[in-house]
Amino acid sequence: MDREATSVARIVADNPYAYYARVVALFHPPRAAVAGVHPAAVVDPSATVAASAEIAAGAVIGARARVGERAIIGAGSFVGEAAEVGDDTRLYPRVTICDACVVGARCILHPGAVIGADGFGMAPDAGAWVKIPQVGRAVLGDDVEVGANTTIDRGSLGDTVVEEGVKLDNQVQVAHNCRIGAHTVIAGCTGIAGSTVIGRHCMIGGAVGFVGHLTVCDGVTVTAMTLVSKSITRPGTYSASLPMMPHADWLRNAAQIRRLDEIARLARGKTAPGDDHGNDDA
Repeated sequence: MDREATSVARIVADNPYAYYARVVALFHPPRAAVAGVHPAAVVDPSATVAASAEIAAGAVIGARARVGERAIIGAGSFVGEAAEVGDDTRLYPRVTICDACVVGARCILHPGAVIGADGFGMAPDAGAWVKIPQVGRAVLGDDVEVGANTTIDRGSLGDTVVEEGVKLDNQVQVAHNCRIGAHTVIAGCTGIAGSTVIGRHCMIGGAVGFVGHLTVCDGVTVTAMTLVSKSITRPGTYSASLPMMPHADWLRNAAQIRRLDEIARLARGKTAPGDDHGNDDA
């Protein structure tokens, strides 16, 4: 047993990494809110701000907004009209919570995060684009962490929802009407197209791309740089990317990739696309 490896004082834990995280947090706790509104902040008279909350210089709290107990609204942050920020939530400097959006309790939003920007909804019309008003909200549950410069768009009609305990890394894009299940973690530079539903307890690697209008079940792991182009209905680990190779090798392989269908047909004794009479399963 590892406990017998040394005679000095030691801690034995089933999950050393999580135990280490808790120990470090004990020695480096987040600072408490310094109650009050800085003279350089702007708070609308109709807003409700808890007496124990901290509103830093340059922050703006809009009409009918609500800021909970012990919340910290960092310098230059914006809480829009009728938006809500829960108890013990911290907005680092330059965070934007757009009108009517909701952030739960004990959340952490890092600099540059934007919650509730318009979803990308455009209707083609006679060679131009007509903007579709985005009238839903973005709603974050309790204990959510949002990385720097991550964006979560408001819904087009219903809400975009990030459930409790979700952790998003820097520069993640969550498009309109998405839903991310509780305790899912998503690494940086991932892009999630509109109306995608990701289940609970999923782990999404960096720079993963999700095509819109698909569903990912609970307990899925997607490795970095994977393109998810269809729904995932069974838990497990999914990958879809090519490893790095010398550029000359890539050029040769890419030339063959373009001919894969032709090569497959030849291997099956078919010489032209019409030869399969609609029975090709490729």
